[in-house]
Amino acid sequence: MKRILIPVGILTGCLLFAAYLVRTPTQVEESSPEIIPVSVRVTEVQPETVQLLVESHGKVQAAQQVNLSVPVAGPIEWISPSLEAGGYVQAGDVLLRIDGSDYETLLARSRASVQQARAEAEHAEQELSRLLELADRRLASESQMEDARRQAEVNRARLADAEANLRQAELDLQRTELKAPFNAVVQMREVEVGQYVNRAQSAAVLYGADVVEVRVPLAIRQLGYLDIPLSMRGELPPAQAPDVKLTGVYGGQEQHWQGKLVRIEAAIDANSNTVQTIIRVAQPEGSDALPLPIGLYVEAAIDGKRVDDIIALPRSVVRNNNQVLVVDAENKMFYREVEIYRLEEERILISGGLLPGEKICISPIQAVINGMSVQPVMESLAPTSQAAL
Repeated sequence: MKRILIPVGILTGCLLFAAYLVRTPTQVEESSPEIIPVSVRVTEVQPETVQLLVESHGKVQAAQQVNLSVPVAGPIEWISPSLEAGGYVQAGDVLLRIDGSDYETLLARSRASVQQARAEAEHAEQELSRLLELADRRLASESQMEDARRQAEVNRARLADAEANLRQAELDLQRTELKAPFNAVVQMREVEVGQYVNRAQSAAVLYGADVVEVRVPLAIRQLGYLDIPLSMRGELPPAQAPDVKLTGVYGGQEQHWQGKLVRIEAAIDANSNTVQTIIRVAQPEGSDALPLPIGLYVEAAIDGKRVDDIIALPRSVVRNNNQVLVVDAENKMFYREVEIYRLEEERILISGGLLPGEKICISPIQAVINGMSVQPVMESLAPTSQAAL
């Protein structure tokens, strides 16, 4: 009996408790769900003056290049040890010497010819003077006077010719020594000791060592961001030439050099719609300074114009091409269209559409409803004075 009565009692009790719960339900008050504002990072915008940077790249080339030729013919008897590929020579250094025996002999003969011509010219002048005295006493005929004058003129011309030959002989003897026209780096040598060379034969190729240039292409629109007169022809005056910072990798390390943009080429490349600009770099002096190597690929950052009343923000704040998120005084967030002055790699430059002191959302928030409430967290951006284009 216990086995039957105990389960029946438990079941009956459960049914009675369930019936009680059904008849006496708990009343729950209705309430609207609490909306928790999203926390976003904001920054307060302030206009500033921004100096633009115009960036491009190019290869270093020689500002001076000369194919050095031999001025006189003859066998080479000596070549400077510096006249090797990669060697450095200073202006006036003797690079090679040609055997000058023939030119010394020619110089001696020219001097003898000058002495002979001078003696004959002096004799003719004396003879003319003597005949002039006789003519005053009517002791010389007119034909004698004409012959004396002609002879004097001929001898003067022979003396002038002999003196010219002497100067040429002296010059040829000097030219047996080929000298460097400027401070240079030797690119290649084309002659050897003992080789017979002819006049105007190529001996070496030299690159200027004091100054190098970099040809940098710029899009036509980029020229508008440079603070230079576009109507200027030829080289820019030093006061108007923008500073340029060059960066390149040499010897496994990043190196930097300073230069100047000195001119803009007139022709426009029809394929790329670019113009070539020339950047000039004075090679540093001293053994510790690294010269800018010819042929090195470098990045160029050209100082552009300074623009006032520009708001610089991270590029990530741009939404829908020309909109940003503005947080008002009631902590509500709205879309706002702005006037974009320039988009660059990491920043956006805004010229209109925002007021000083307004808060801009800089958080990478995805789901945005116009007018939604947010919890702003103020964050300051590092001030910028340069923008790269």
